Amino acid sequence: MQPMSNLHRLLSTEPSRALLFQRMILGVVMFPHGAQKLLGWWGGFGFHRSMRYFSDVVHLPAPLGFLVIVAESFGALALMLGALTRVAAAGIAVVMAGALVTTHLPNGFFMNWFGNQAGEGVEFDLLLFGLALPLAVLGGGSASVDGRVARS
Repeated sequence: MQPMSNLHRLLSTEPSRALLFQRMILGVVMFPHGAQKLLGWWGGFGFHRSMRYFSDVVHLPAPLGFLVIVAESFGALALMLGALTRVAAAGIAVVMAGALVTTHLPNGFFMNWFGNQAGEGVEFDLLLFGLALPLAVLGGGSASVDGRVARS
């Protein structure tokens, strides 16, 4: 029996409908955030203003700001397709951990539903991190491009 190649290991996944549901929810929730940053949709800054925000306000190096935008936009699309699920989910998990530490931690736990705190808390970051981490470990589940390629 031949050993599993690294690419096959990266793409392999169980045919789990729970993982399918999880990656679709994460992709659908993340895509608008990425589209705000990349395209300026839904009242977002668009690419250039988002890059300026990341460098001037968050003090991220430009390559990291670029990777945030890629993870949130193209990573979300990849999740919805189940293409390179582990990579896309890991990217989103890192982005959420970074947002938690660099921006939201000082604002406490709760999201700013009523506008009575300085900014958003860590609640949303933790939820998305919790959706992303199992996908990064287990893969995309049922109906994923990854699973089809790994089985062929």
